[in-house]
Amino acid sequence: MIRLPGIRVNENLHIALWLVKDLAWLMEYRITGLMMVTPTILMACFIAWQCRADRRELIHAIAVILWILANSTWMIGDFFFDERGHGLARGFFLSGLALLAVYYLVILPMAMRRNRNTTVTNA
Repeated sequence: MIRLPGIRVNENLHIALWLVKDLAWLMEYRITGLMMVTPTILMACFIAWQCRADRRELIHAIAVILWILANSTWMIGDFFFDERGHGLARGFFLSGLALLAVYYLVILPMAMRRNRNTTVTNA
């Protein structure tokens, strides 16, 4: 049976991929930057898949995917489209922020109330 690396190992690898992508962007290495988009996004998706059983972790992982999509769109816009990718990037950023807002303002408070009510009725 093949044993997959733990989520922490994958998160650390993901950070390295992301840093290489962003360094390529900063240094204006277009080909390297483009080459790093796919593995960075795929690793983020794999991490989301690994934590799919935990709703809190999954929501944060999806927000990271949206952040990378925004970041990559921004980079590609800067490289090839005279900085015209900002609108699409903004949409990805705002989607990730909205997802986290729904989690922290709606889902988490509901779960905390439900747990508090369960504790009170079981006491």
